[in-house]
Amino acid sequence: MGDVHDDFRLSLLPKDIPIKPSSREKAILCARAVLDHQAIDLIILEVENLSSFTDYFVICSGNSDRQAQAIASHVEEKLGKQGFHPLGIEGKREGRWILLDYGDVVIHIFYHPLRIFYDLERLWSDALRVELPPVRKTRRTPPRGENCV
Repeated sequence: MGDVHDDFRLSLLPKDIPIKPSSREKAILCARAVLDHQAIDLIILEVENLSSFTDYFVICSGNSDRQAQAIASHVEEKLGKQGFHPLGIEGKREGRWILLDYGDVVIHIFYHPLRIFYDLERLWSDALRVELPPVRKTRRTPPRGENCV
């Protein structure tokens, strides 16, 4: 929750210093990446008060093992472009339950029937669910002198 003081402090930083996103922002970035490949049943769980090894779980499913693999590959590529690389990857070859460990965010990508079987949501039922905020659309402003009709 940024306030005016945070904005002021950030304005004092040199422009070439990258600002590291919070764990929550990183979880949302991961969630948006899985949705790029039509992942289904996406949920984000805040587990930082329940877990000693991560802050957030991003859990989703694919309709096939190949879709789960494609989702995982896309997440790796998209987050890699942002400078994030997984600390560990499990299950990608089989594509049934893929785990991408980004430290403060762990992504679970399931082939849907296995997700129902393991039911992580029930195991972590005390975790807070995080709503994915709507994507902000940038408004195009016409160049000076261009008339809007």
